[in-house]
Amino acid sequence: MEYVFLQQYWWFIVSLLGGLLVFLMFVQGANTMIFSVGRTEEERAMLVNSTGRKWEFTFTTLVTFGGAFFASFPLFYSTSFGGAYWLWVLILVSFVFQAVSYEFQSKPGNLLGRNAFRTFLVINGYAGPFLIGAAVATFFTGSDFIVNKGAIGEGLSPVISRWGNGWHGLDALANPWNIVLGLAVVFLAKILGSLYMLNNIDDSDVSSRIRKRLLPQTVVFLVFFLAFVGHVLTRQGFAVTADGTVVMEAFKYWHNLIQMPAVLVIFLAGVLAVLYGIVRTIACGGYRRGIWWTGAGTVLTVLSVFLLAGYNGTAYYPSVADLQSSLTISNSCSSYFTLKTMTYVSFIIPFVLAYIAYAWWAMDRKSVTKEEISVTEDKY
Repeated sequence: MEYVFLQQYWWFIVSLLGGLLVFLMFVQGANTMIFSVGRTEEERAMLVNSTGRKWEFTFTTLVTFGGAFFASFPLFYSTSFGGAYWLWVLILVSFVFQAVSYEFQSKPGNLLGRNAFRTFLVINGYAGPFLIGAAVATFFTGSDFIVNKGAIGEGLSPVISRWGNGWHGLDALANPWNIVLGLAVVFLAKILGSLYMLNNIDDSDVSSRIRKRLLPQTVVFLVFFLAFVGHVLTRQGFAVTADGTVVMEAFKYWHNLIQMPAVLVIFLAGVLAVLYGIVRTIACGGYRRGIWWTGAGTVLTVLSVFLLAGYNGTAYYPSVADLQSSLTISNSCSSYFTLKTMTYVSFIIPFVLAYIAYAWWAMDRKSVTKEEISVTEDKY
């Protein structure tokens, strides 16, 4: 296994994990509708317990995504997590709210009340996807940092990367295009949450309210998503020459899409699958399996977006403070030995995915109903 292949392989793995994470944020999307779709206590309990059986998958994938990035591309981890820490802290805090809210909303002695913790779930439902979307957008818009690898030998506590301003990541929210992608991810999560609940909850009133929201959610999502894609494909991109120099190239990401036909096919297949799941659900009143089409399409689309950012001689984490500080998959990756060892370990991933699929199937053999929620002791 050559070093270049390992670098490409691990960028693909990180990209795939990113796609799975966005798909699993249907938990966040569904939680944004706890109070708007759930009109009674029974209905809200159904919504919370529907997502409550899956929230660990989202949280675990988030941690795995971060861990894979740290192990395979440590310079990104130290630069972004060490410099833009306020953005990542807000993401992690919102997910901690989620975990605490599920576990404590029904505990004896809950002084805040059940609805207070459900409000925290709603906050996480909006904040988590929005902040993650804004963070991913910086892969195309750039961030304010400087990398000095020569500092490794300076003093006892060398600082290789430093942030260019005092906002430490919050400056990402000042770029309107980062906000656009963040909002696109929020509404995609709401769509996924709607489709998941239609598949998982057996209640005519709840299903009717969800279906009424699906079309407006889709329209808003498409506005933000197409605006961001159009901006990315027509803007200057951060290209890397053969000698490693980073230069600005007009229509760089459009060139990437055309020069990598496999990525183009993945992107188009993903977008079509997303739309097919939504359109069929809207058009067919009794159709409940749209989550699988839209979910698979989400994974493929996000995978292709990450590949556009990192493959074909592209700086995936560009610096607007110093172009030559921009991170590429070759100048920010781990050693050959580390990547090779991790690659052998990654061969167990299919078995892990098979176990997750079985656990998912076991939990979803029966739909969530009011009758089940009223009799079961194992609930949130």
